[in-house]
Amino acid sequence: MARNEQHEVDPKLYEVSRRRFLRNAGVAAASVPFLGSMMEILSERGASAQTFTDESHPLFAAHPAYQFTFVNHVTTNTFFTATQYGMQDAARILGIPTPQWTGSQNSIVSQMVTAMDQAIAAKRKGIALAIIDPIAFNSPTNRALTSGIPVIAYNADEPGNNRLAYVGQNNLTAGAAAAEKIVKVTKKGDLVACVIATPGSGNIQPRVDGAVPIFNKAGLEHVIVAGGAAQTAELANVDAWYLGHKNVKFMYTVDSGDSIAVATVINKYKLKGKVGGSGWDVGTPVLQQVAAGGLSFSIDQQAYLQGFVPTVQLFLYQISAGLMKPCNTDTGLGFVEKSNVGPYLAHTTRFEGSGAAQSAYAPPARIAY
Repeated sequence: MARNEQHEVDPKLYEVSRRRFLRNAGVAAASVPFLGSMMEILSERGASAQTFTDESHPLFAAHPAYQFTFVNHVTTNTFFTATQYGMQDAARILGIPTPQWTGSQNSIVSQMVTAMDQAIAAKRKGIALAIIDPIAFNSPTNRALTSGIPVIAYNADEPGNNRLAYVGQNNLTAGAAAAEKIVKVTKKGDLVACVIATPGSGNIQPRVDGAVPIFNKAGLEHVIVAGGAAQTAELANVDAWYLGHKNVKFMYTVDSGDSIAVATVINKYKLKGKVGGSGWDVGTPVLQQVAAGGLSFSIDQQAYLQGFVPTVQLFLYQISAGLMKPCNTDTGLGFVEKSNVGPYLAHTTRFEGSGAAQSAYAPPARIAY
């Protein structure tokens, strides 16, 4: 299928749907103003849209326009483009406003705590929080819960926090799995750089922590390389580090920005076959280097779901009077390698953050297992 080829709607099905809409709207005896107002309701998809009933469009009962807040640690990082699409799409389906996107651009915890305090003061109906610190968010979370505001962790989690659920990848397990692949292409005594944006951050440090025991067991040397929270700085930092450590044999990255930086450095200095590298997440430069063989693999943790699922779970908690309690959701550990990178590069989708337009592509005919 071509990169941007999408399924077209069958005109016959469209006409059936149109007739059903007209029947349900009662336009046999309706005036033009009525039609106009009904179309406005449908286009807005707000709380008032819940009065529209159609067997092909099952809707929830009439409900308030619940307002949620997502507190993030790197609000402008391209990894979270798909996350924001996920929460937007979920909100549109549910007939609620798009959740607020706020927090910090540079992993400054105090800014995130302030954003959470503001959400509590505004009496938001739910908060999704990237818990990148083991202590700082405990008190705000407890205050939110005491105020009847549900809190769900996404992308980053800490076991000491009383959040109701976590939606995201198991970072410790993922780090160990990545390390197992790296030891297969290195040998005892080789130097491995663990490239991490912000050492100690709850969303990415576990990926290093999970890998280190595997490296130690294999007799690999490893060093921590801090790329920095800002994507614009990561390339310069990784480039400078490599020039001072050309004896490195593998660069293992644990975040999206540093993955792009490592992919760029490998390509810039023609290191394919000389210095190994791996990525995290599915930025286009990373995928291109996986396809070219410059990176051994990258990891897809499905950023879209990290926006979509918390929005749905917060909504269900509200509309069910708290009976539909949020549940932990592992968004997975998917290795993207040369053998399966093709579809990522072939299709531009909101689901991976590589395109803004809605799309509908046919899935593969066979599912690998």
